[in-house]
Amino acid sequence: MSKDYYDILGVQKGATADEIKKAYRKQAMKYHPDKNPGDKAAESKFKELNEAHEVLKDDQKRAAYDRFGHAAFQQGAGQGGGQGGFHGSAGAAGFGGFSDIFDAMFRGAGGFGDDHGGSHAAQQQGNDIRYNLDVSLEDAFKGSTANLKFYTYSSCTPCNGSGSADGSKAATCQTCKGRGQVRFQQGLFIVERTCQTCNGTGQMISNPCKSCGGQGRSKKEKNIEVKIPAGVDDGTRIRVSNEGEAGVRGGATGDLYVFISIKAHRFFKRNASDIFCKVPISMTTAALGGHIDVPSIDGSHVDVKIPAGTQHGQQFRVRGKGMPSVRSSIRGDMIVEAAIEIPVNLSKQQKELLEQFNTDTTREKNTPQAHSFFTKVKDFWDDIAKGK
Repeated sequence: MSKDYYDILGVQKGATADEIKKAYRKQAMKYHPDKNPGDKAAESKFKELNEAHEVLKDDQKRAAYDRFGHAAFQQGAGQGGGQGGFHGSAGAAGFGGFSDIFDAMFRGAGGFGDDHGGSHAAQQQGNDIRYNLDVSLEDAFKGSTANLKFYTYSSCTPCNGSGSADGSKAATCQTCKGRGQVRFQQGLFIVERTCQTCNGTGQMISNPCKSCGGQGRSKKEKNIEVKIPAGVDDGTRIRVSNEGEAGVRGGATGDLYVFISIKAHRFFKRNASDIFCKVPISMTTAALGGHIDVPSIDGSHVDVKIPAGTQHGQQFRVRGKGMPSVRSSIRGDMIVEAAIEIPVNLSKQQKELLEQFNTDTTREKNTPQAHSFFTKVKDFWDDIAKGK
């Protein structure tokens, strides 16, 4: 054959290895004999493609071809062509059938595996496990240890995780040849399904363990202790390595992921490292000022000074009385919010005193916000009456 190999594949002489591979795959799919039964021209073209690709995909052969041309692969000429060169059939070029093209295209890319796929399929890694854990705000503040109980796959004790009753090694499944998948052709398509003989493991056990049915694992109750670090927040995820599901027949064990949810507290609400506490304050204390005793998350007493004239919703910050951070020993703050309580169930005398206060000429000075608001309301109604 004297036709230029680069012309056969439809690429330039300086084409990269990837460009050569893509060009070959595209044309090999088009001219493969399985797709063109009885077409001698297509068969001949396919052989040309294989011959060209066999040379150009190899750096040494390509270098020899670029230097000596076809003479490099004639018997006794050039470098390393071998007797008869590379003028083989489709089978000699590495493709015995249409399915083999797919195998070569996807091998090593997560498609159909390789010759060692059986051992990997047999030892399947166990799944990770999620465990939702409710933690009190006090435990989140100081840290704690949680005892977790759950059912999961654990290594089978009788067979020591091998899946075999007599300890014998598993043999490669003859149906799928160790791949765990079987393929068959439907027209121009290759269909792949889980092997029903070995259930996708790629291997067969002649004498399976009766306790686990050859899986090498069985469901058992698991009890473990997990350390909850101080400062965890809602949504914190704690990973515990190798405490998930046991793998099939000695496969790697998955991990356990503990997701933290902080329980609602009777006094406090949390925002990151800060603690909020809404405290009812009497109208008298808010008006005259005073001190209130407030609990903190660490159990201590906090004296908060309430200045005279404190308004509803006014907040007071107590430094360093909030939550710690998981990655720092510095604590956040506690925010005390005043909730002014209006007195109820008043006696006759108390009502008279309040009415007296309400009619006092200094009301504007005592309640400036209310006076300002209702002044604006009066102006608003006046403007409406004037047609503005």
